[in-house]
Amino acid sequence: MKLLKFILQGEMQALPKILVVLGPTASGKSDLAVKLALQRNGEVISADSRQVYKGLDIGSGKITKKEMQGVPHHLLDILSPHKVFTASDYARLARKAINDILSRGKLPIICGGTGFYIDAAIYKDSFASVKPNPIIRNKLNLLATNKLAQKLAELDPKRFTSIDKYNRTRLIRSLEIVLDTGKPVPKLKKIALYNAEKIGILWPLAELDKRIELRLNQRLSPITGGLINEVAHLKSPEKGKGLSPQRLHDLGLEYRYVSLFLDGKLDYETMRANLLTAIKQYARKQITWFKRDKEIKWITLQ
Repeated sequence: MKLLKFILQGEMQALPKILVVLGPTASGKSDLAVKLALQRNGEVISADSRQVYKGLDIGSGKITKKEMQGVPHHLLDILSPHKVFTASDYARLARKAINDILSRGKLPIICGGTGFYIDAAIYKDSFASVKPNPIIRNKLNLLATNKLAQKLAELDPKRFTSIDKYNRTRLIRSLEIVLDTGKPVPKLKKIALYNAEKIGILWPLAELDKRIELRLNQRLSPITGGLINEVAHLKSPEKGKGLSPQRLHDLGLEYRYVSLFLDGKLDYETMRANLLTAIKQYARKQITWFKRDKEIKWITLQ
């Protein structure tokens, strides 16, 4: 009788099964996620900090309807690029999507390269209980991104070494926690919410660099990509709602550098060269982040 009770308790406590497909930029995550969704009766949940925004299609590498092959995708095009979207916002919506997919007897497949968002969705962390402080947040919002980075480096050097120095949202959240609690940002204590099978894609760095350059050339081409036109459209003051240079800077590398080119601060070749270098560096940071997770099953491609 006790054994039966133990087995039943174990079944009740079993975590829901999900799949996570991850890897650095240009590794082919989206294609693999679609293939697995078709094989395993799944639906895909994007884990990308920029693909949530409407109009950020080419620069964010958003999957097209054709590429989806009929597989439902969630958390794409859900927000105006004028709005700030945080990791906690993502966690809330991703978990809602996971529960919806599970309720229909399908497999949730989280796919993306934003490791911070993936962790926020599938783990309950130790500082999620530190509630937003509107007064502190509003004051921090008045500071330029580089000033926020400098402030975090002074107040919490350890957190500063592990954060994206250009990610305004994460800088503000980290400073908010430090200023509100009077302590450094605590180390995450990950409590799993799901039984997550994690599949990562890796390429030899030389091959990954080639893939990054090829994709960038395609995106910059007015025929195959149209990235410059996309950024120009985002900047256009349509009814006074064009994105500011600061906002484009905060939306990531492609939007940051192309905006500088359109403003005449960089010539085309310098813009392209600097952007290519920055994307390669970003890919290496993604790999470093993911390599810390020993649960990931890596697929190394050639």
